[in-house]
Amino acid sequence: MNDGKRATWRKSSHSTQEGGQCIELAALGAAIAVRDSTDPTGPILDFGRPAMARLVGRIRTGELN
Repeated sequence: MNDGKRATWRKSSHSTQEGGQCIELAALGAAIAVRDSTDPTGPILDFGRPAMARLVGRIRTGELN
């Protein structure tokens, strides 16, 4: 896994609720890293860019609801 400590993490502008259940994303070379925004020192998942694109596509279509 790549070093998430040096990454520039981004959270959706729609994540405005205090204490909300949000994730953050960071580009780490060939991977996209994901973490819980309320636990920045916690675990990080990393996905290859094609896998992340497929996941986002499935979320957008509601397939994972």
